[in-house]
Amino acid sequence: MPSASETAAAPFGPATAAAPPVEDVPATPGGERGRRLGRIAQVAAVLLLAAAVLAFPSLAPNPYVLSAGVVVLNYAVLSTSWNFVGGFTGYISLGHGALAGLGGYGTALLVTRAGLPSFVALVVAALLVAALAVPIGYAALRVRGASFVIVSIALVLIMLLVFQSWASLTGGSRGLVVPRPFPGLLRPEHHRVFYFLFAGLLGLALLAWWLVDRSRFGLGLKAIREDEDKAEALGTPTFAYKLVVFVVSAGFTALAGGLYALWFGDLDPVFQFSILTGSYLVLMALLGGVRHLFGPVVGALVVGIALEYFKVEFGNSPLHLVATGVLLALVVLFMPDGVLPAVGALAARILRPAQNSIREVTAAQLREQRRTAGEAPRQRRPVATGGRTHSTEDQE
Repeated sequence: MPSASETAAAPFGPATAAAPPVEDVPATPGGERGRRLGRIAQVAAVLLLAAAVLAFPSLAPNPYVLSAGVVVLNYAVLSTSWNFVGGFTGYISLGHGALAGLGGYGTALLVTRAGLPSFVALVVAALLVAALAVPIGYAALRVRGASFVIVSIALVLIMLLVFQSWASLTGGSRGLVVPRPFPGLLRPEHHRVFYFLFAGLLGLALLAWWLVDRSRFGLGLKAIREDEDKAEALGTPTFAYKLVVFVVSAGFTALAGGLYALWFGDLDPVFQFSILTGSYLVLMALLGGVRHLFGPVVGALVVGIALEYFKVEFGNSPLHLVATGVLLALVVLFMPDGVLPAVGALAARILRPAQNSIREVTAAQLREQRRTAGEAPRQRRPVATGGRTHSTEDQE
């Protein structure tokens, strides 16, 4: 006999083919085809993006455009590094500019003061910044929300004051000149080499983010993002998880800052320790979509290209900041979750046909599915009772 819920859910009217229960309904061919097309589209988009990145140096019309490409890739690495904290835990940090500045100055000082080779100094500086991130994170991650944002801003301001005032070590407001690691290269070739170095670092950061996203550790970080108190109540070591991912984020940020110092060759504390740097990283990640692997990369492409264009058009005036703010406002109004989630939702609506809440399947199809699954075949027969239609099961 059918249960009360099955009888109540059965349609009124004459007996027709009864709908199977939800657990017996297989995925429709159209839905499965849409998912396959979606995966193919994602792979094609990734390959197309990789091909465009690798081909850009050959297509750049002049060294300035190539240098702008290096800047955009630097933004992409920094925003992806920021997304380890912002995307996984939901903590909005405006202080990652300080971590990038520490990586840049650490690399420069190890080259100029300690005499280390350029890329050895880069790795050592990143490790030192990651170690320094442990006490910084231990103090900063004990607060949440607006308090964490204020603490991250304070970190930037403290680093700015220290590196401006300690002129005997850092050069102060005069800046610090970093020796070029490839002195024999002309400037265009110098840009080309560092373009591919930044592309490699971006690939490494994306791989690390992808691995974390699919790990048990990443699952705990997402639980923190959704509801930290509930995650802690369920036994997740929330503070340890936050501290570890903050250190990983600091390491990648320092690598990007140090590589920028080797490429640009001239460090200024006002530029290196700027609140605007952290604001740009947040803008890029939010623009592309913080929960998506390539969200910060897409945001860096849009914002980085826009910044370079606006600076050429408006110079050093604040108008380029106004234009960037208008761009952010438009995205927040029309695509609040970011560009990639909005495009993904649109593609899903196009590729996946509308599906009814109840899908019909014939008894023969149902028997075949259960036979292949190793179950005893069952047949559902419609039975009309009292003006209602429900189904019974006969064991064959």
